[in-house]
Amino acid sequence: MIRENLEEVRGKIKAACQRAGREEGAVTLIAVSKTKPLEDLREAYEAGARDFGENKVQELTEKIPEMPKDVRWHMIGHLQRNKVKYIVGKVYMIHGVDSLRLAEEISKEAVKQGVSVRILMEVNVAQEETKFGISVAEAPLLAEQIAKLPGISLQGLMTIAPYVDDPEENREIFAKLRQLAVDISRKNIDNICMNVLSMGMTGDYEVAIEEGATYVRVGTGIFGERNYQI
Repeated sequence: MIRENLEEVRGKIKAACQRAGREEGAVTLIAVSKTKPLEDLREAYEAGARDFGENKVQELTEKIPEMPKDVRWHMIGHLQRNKVKYIVGKVYMIHGVDSLRLAEEISKEAVKQGVSVRILMEVNVAQEETKFGISVAEAPLLAEQIAKLPGISLQGLMTIAPYVDDPEENREIFAKLRQLAVDISRKNIDNICMNVLSMGMTGDYEVAIEEGATYVRVGTGIFGERNYQI
């Protein structure tokens, strides 16, 4: 079933890219595997998935050694500063950086390990009180502050849109994130780029792609409903 689900999602990504006049290769699918057992991840891997997203450090670090070395791991959940040391050097990208203090901790650990860490800045575009992320207004200043830190590379922006029945309701959210990336790019800040827009999940990734997403994070659409008891 996972293979069939992946094929269906890839088909929808291709169609959304065509509608938006974009190349299919411009969008990377992240299989959100949080709470899922290793056999599910292996099935997705066999079906061609190479980017996997986890939101808990402990689960991520347990899965990494059990999967092939060419998997690109994405930390997509909220990251506590005291957990940074466990994932720096092991993940391809950290999506949820929403404070200078967190960025400084990542920078410190990156320098200690002699690596460069790709990060995305998490923006709470919808201003939901239950979500992490900085405001749109705060983002340019934080980008400038992060740009001065050694060992980290700010690649773009990430947002988690509200859960809605009609994905069209989130189109404005995605458009705002894309515009924010454009605005930050125009500042020509050294050491950062805004090439990555991580936005769109199972319910709304097609709209996100139409609005410029370069990473979409799909869990339920690939693996089925999550088991939150884990």
